[in-house]
Amino acid sequence: MARYIFITGGVVSSLGKGLMAASLGALLQARGYKVRIRKFDPYLNVDPGTMSPYQHGEVYVTDDGAETDLDLGHYERFTGVSARQSDNVTSGRIYQQIIARERRGDYLGATVQVIPHVTDAIKEFALADADDLDFVLCEIGGTVGDIESLPFIEAIRQLRNELGPDNTAVVHVTLVPYISAAGELKTKPTQHSVRELTSLGVQPDLLLCRCEHELPASERAKIALFCNVRPEAVIQALDASSIYAVPLQYHGEGLDEQVLRHFHLEGPSPDLTRWDDILDRHQNPEGEVTIGVVGKYVGLPDAYKSLNEALVHGGMANRVKVNIRWLDAELFEQDDAEIAAQLEPMHGILVPGGFGERGSEGKIASVRFARERKVPFFGICLGMQMACIEGARNTAGIAAASSTEFGETTEPVVGIITEWMSKEGLQQRSAEGDLGGTMRVGAYEAKLSGNSHISRIYGGATEISERHRHRYEVNSAYRDALENGGLVFSGMSPDGLLPEIVERPDHPWFIGVQFHPELKSKPFDPHPLFRDFIAAALQQARLV
Repeated sequence: MARYIFITGGVVSSLGKGLMAASLGALLQARGYKVRIRKFDPYLNVDPGTMSPYQHGEVYVTDDGAETDLDLGHYERFTGVSARQSDNVTSGRIYQQIIARERRGDYLGATVQVIPHVTDAIKEFALADADDLDFVLCEIGGTVGDIESLPFIEAIRQLRNELGPDNTAVVHVTLVPYISAAGELKTKPTQHSVRELTSLGVQPDLLLCRCEHELPASERAKIALFCNVRPEAVIQALDASSIYAVPLQYHGEGLDEQVLRHFHLEGPSPDLTRWDDILDRHQNPEGEVTIGVVGKYVGLPDAYKSLNEALVHGGMANRVKVNIRWLDAELFEQDDAEIAAQLEPMHGILVPGGFGERGSEGKIASVRFARERKVPFFGICLGMQMACIEGARNTAGIAAASSTEFGETTEPVVGIITEWMSKEGLQQRSAEGDLGGTMRVGAYEAKLSGNSHISRIYGGATEISERHRHRYEVNSAYRDALENGGLVFSGMSPDGLLPEIVERPDHPWFIGVQFHPELKSKPFDPHPLFRDFIAAALQQARLV
């Protein structure tokens, strides 16, 4: 039977519950246990797929086509366990399922209520597909005291009673602020947060205290006394130099040991060799490169969280530090001198995914700069589409080339994708349909051309599987014109209809992909595209 660890947060948001869950999962893995991590999101959206990145950061995509919270990216990167649709649920999805059941008459005329119907649905989600696991870690989004999270806290209370205290644990992540004027750490916010959680019927077993200064033994004892936990179960979580230092830091503070003690388990000592090597590569680089990311949401780094980490992983693979310069594509729309001033110092240029017309001309200008100056270029999703539009305009002679995403055009080099084949069969969409849950999303295969740059990057593979999330596609009717202009289609969908990868053989490193390779990159297994892109940027740096 799986044991359940519920992770809650108090005092303020953004304390790092997701990173804590990922780190604890990695530590339990290192001791030989099989783990899975899940996220409960209290908001009423069915999923984050239609939310602005400025509202909620990036949308993380799973192989089975779920659009999920970005914390699932942390879970995958730290544990290597591929996330699934069943690993993320929102209040919106819970209520959607309950209302559908009520409309069908599944409740046999009963009054549908938060308790038991909503809490039962939450418990079903928590308990599903857990037979082969040792631990299931469940992170509750938001902060204790939020109205939205109350049904989830109540579901935890019920599960603790049903599964028993020996099969469940609650880790409460809280804040111990330092008041500089007084020169003191203050424990009262933590006390109040635990009191709030306890008043809802959930007593935490461990407290992870985020703090900027060392937490003295006297303060730990005080927190333990007022919060009704053992002093050893009050664990300090100081700010780390890197997220990849967090598992080792939490192990040093005894987090995994205290969790196992709670469950009366004596696991083997953890094998942390992997994390020692990751941290060594990250903290002791032998060079550095600068990558310019020309995007739309550069004001919020979480909008490109997986991309940021994948670039770091590529640096680890090459033992170099990657300096990322976030460049607003709108700044490049009018001034060629500004483009040159911003991009000339870059050793590589990356145009990431995104939606909408804003900044598109700046991205196209960045592609042109990279092509003409022979700077390594990497286009992802919309970035590949911009590379095709740039190629159509400037090397294929199609001056009016554009995308139907940006409005009506006489030369739709990029257009909405209306049908495609999936594992479930033919999928069809229309421009007038719903936005949520209608994209080509999840893992799809692509066939690679022999003797291509992309095939060499993938170790000679002829077929790959990568995760997609897009509504628009490069129009294969323009393939001949683009290839005559030097932009080769080196990867296609298995049926040969949908362009997946383009490259320029006459360029040192110029690749565009329709999928999102950053979603599968891990610190201990960097994605080959990012590994090779950073290697090309390093070569560029040596030429400067």
